Amino acid sequence: MPRPASVSLPHQRRGFAARQSWEAGDDVDLDSVAYGYMASQALFCALELGVFDHIASGAAGASAAAIGEACGISSPRLQTLLTSLVAIKCLRLNEGLYTLSPNTAKSMVVSSRHYYGDYLRYQIGRQFYHTMGKLPEVMTTGKAPNYASWFSDPETAKTYTQAQHNGSVATATYLVKKKLQLGGGISDMLDVGGGSGAFSYVFVGATPGLKSTVLELPEVCRTGEGIRAQQSEDVQSRVSFVELDATSPDWPVKENSFDVVLMSYISGSVPEPIIGKLYANAYKALRSGGRLLVHDFMVDDSLDGPALGALWGLQHVTVNADGLGLCPREIISRMASSGFDAKSCETMEMIHGMTKLIVAHKA
Repeated sequence: MPRPASVSLPHQRRGFAARQSWEAGDDVDLDSVAYGYMASQALFCALELGVFDHIASGAAGASAAAIGEACGISSPRLQTLLTSLVAIKCLRLNEGLYTLSPNTAKSMVVSSRHYYGDYLRYQIGRQFYHTMGKLPEVMTTGKAPNYASWFSDPETAKTYTQAQHNGSVATATYLVKKKLQLGGGISDMLDVGGGSGAFSYVFVGATPGLKSTVLELPEVCRTGEGIRAQQSEDVQSRVSFVELDATSPDWPVKENSFDVVLMSYISGSVPEPIIGKLYANAYKALRSGGRLLVHDFMVDDSLDGPALGALWGLQHVTVNADGLGLCPREIISRMASSGFDAKSCETMEMIHGMTKLIVAHKA
């Protein structure tokens, strides 16, 4: 029903996607929050159809007709999608030609070295997006699948692991180059819940003589071994996979045998009571002077953001109903209970607004 002309919108109400971030402003923009799923589906759909790659293939942009021909869509619905992509700033429209925004060109085009569209397309768009629809039920009942049951399906495990790989390589490279000095004198690394082995490939490639053992679920190991086969012969020879549910109380490794134990994206993927046990096992596995590296989505200790870290923790509830929303204080307290010195723990920002790295040292 049309709104009477005398009724105006509240002054603070904004158009869709008007904010630059969730943190902008002093109050919630309810419409942008409620309609946010529409924007994410527009992005995922464009990735599925190859819209960004089609536009990138032309030097001066592409018309709607040319994009439609490349995508095999002649219906007006394609124009509706393109208009939405312009509205949320993924695309730009000038004199009938569509071009990519700088961020889209950098991160959503397959040929770009900064590409991580597969992570969004497959893991977020095809997997987590659908689990979020069950959030109210999971909140009420506390019943949700866990990673072990989820990944028992070979296709699910393959899709998740392959989608995560590209993003993890970039994160691991940034960690090694900008945040963490691995130094010499380290020879053995344990990569717990290491997925495709992305962090291990980067760490081993950057550290002569370093060997890494990846502990992972069986179906994930199979996908990881396929990705390992794509690495250099030197890296392949120094990275191995061992099948294990990391929540198991006993790890198939010798005590006091590793210089580095890495846990990336695992602390937020297990039930809360398991987290401390993971760190206790890491402490036993480390040699004196060794380091435990915990990298994950986290919020600040003040528990008021950042928003993307908080929202990731919330979506993880749908596959880990008894998990813990992570912040540095919660991680460090459990490290200390496992034998690490809390005072020497270091906290570093990794992916801005989303992930952090906590480094603990074994005396």
